[in-house]
Amino acid sequence: MQNLSKPEGNYRWTICALVFFATTVNYLDRSVISLMKTELSSEFHWNDGDYTNTEIAFKLMYALGMLGAGRLMDKLGTKLGYLLATGLWSLAAIGHAFAGSTLGFVLARGALGATESGNFPAAIKTTAEWFPKKERALATGIFNSGTNIGAIIAPLSVPFIIEEWGWQWAFIITGSFGFIWLVLWIVVYDVPSKHKKLSKEEFEYIHSDVEDNAASSTEKVSWFRLLGFRQTWAFVLGKFLTDPIWWFYLFWLPDFLTSEYGLKGTQLSLPVAMVYVISTFGSVWGGWLPLNFIQKGWPAFKARKTSMLIYAFLVIPIVFAQIAGQVNMWLAVIVIGIATSAHQAWSANIFTTVSDMFPKKAVGSVTGIGGMFGGLGGIAFSLFVQKDLFVHYRAIGNIEAAYYIMFIICGSAYLLAWAIMHFLVPKMRRVEI
Repeated sequence: MQNLSKPEGNYRWTICALVFFATTVNYLDRSVISLMKTELSSEFHWNDGDYTNTEIAFKLMYALGMLGAGRLMDKLGTKLGYLLATGLWSLAAIGHAFAGSTLGFVLARGALGATESGNFPAAIKTTAEWFPKKERALATGIFNSGTNIGAIIAPLSVPFIIEEWGWQWAFIITGSFGFIWLVLWIVVYDVPSKHKKLSKEEFEYIHSDVEDNAASSTEKVSWFRLLGFRQTWAFVLGKFLTDPIWWFYLFWLPDFLTSEYGLKGTQLSLPVAMVYVISTFGSVWGGWLPLNFIQKGWPAFKARKTSMLIYAFLVIPIVFAQIAGQVNMWLAVIVIGIATSAHQAWSANIFTTVSDMFPKKAVGSVTGIGGMFGGLGGIAFSLFVQKDLFVHYRAIGNIEAAYYIMFIICGSAYLLAWAIMHFLVPKMRRVEI
């Protein structure tokens, strides 16, 4: 009998590297603006509310884009769908350089949000096509660490580009990286059934999950039908509650370091990069831990949920970030880094629950629905928490209270999300469509 535990060939990891590269570019492009808040506020006379509005524009269009991105990936397939999404968001990223007003930036951010929404539905669908279930969390953790690498490259490069050539070139240079990826994707990628470099043994290993083979029909599944499953709502509500936390870190971390410690320009580079370096370890470890549990004989659902509960507890210390920062700024950086690391570990697993619970034909659509609700959660967070509490306290000069409130919310969101998901899908049973 053929041994499928150690296939001949590892081409699937080359595909994972491509998805990692795309995700890195995706987050590099979305992170750039947070590092030039001071410059843009001065040039366009922004206050915190104006900056938040550009953030909301991104999230709104990201949410609306997600509504169609998942279905588009299911319809076009990963080769064409991913190509289209990356090309469009790269153009939108470069387009920021030509914005000459606040309205121009709002439009540019909206265009970037709409087009960047294609990355994760495409990435998750690609992972479902190229990896058996037991390896998907690890593969997702690896490509999802690209979010951290993008966020690391931004503070290490953008402040220097701004100082040398101006903020416009920061958008042009970083936005151009997507076109390098496009060339690699065209040359290297195809689906497993058509790929000439994939060995027969590795192909059989990839498709060794009996349940996936049984559910490989190309029949279209409507959103209304998908919304009738508790499994969909578990993923949707988990994303709704936790996606806004990551975006808060992404858009406001440089401002926190400026407000609390007076860091500006290139002074931000090292501490911001350090937070995301720590996050990278969390993303990969987050994929490894459930795989380790599964290899010890645990059921997949138990391995996944136990891991996610551990990650939810690891976020809690962020409540004490400012207290730690009173002793030393780097202690605050480490505490925030642990929280962002735990988020990335959580993210690697919540994405994988989709391919755990749904057949491949529905993965893109369910991921898109969840991403849309994650964007809506981000909008609600910006409108009703950031603007009513965070920006208000900053406006009256109580910056310490503003960030303390936000960190309490950040520390509690994951346990709430885990409890809701556990109630809806205790054993994460697979949907039969």
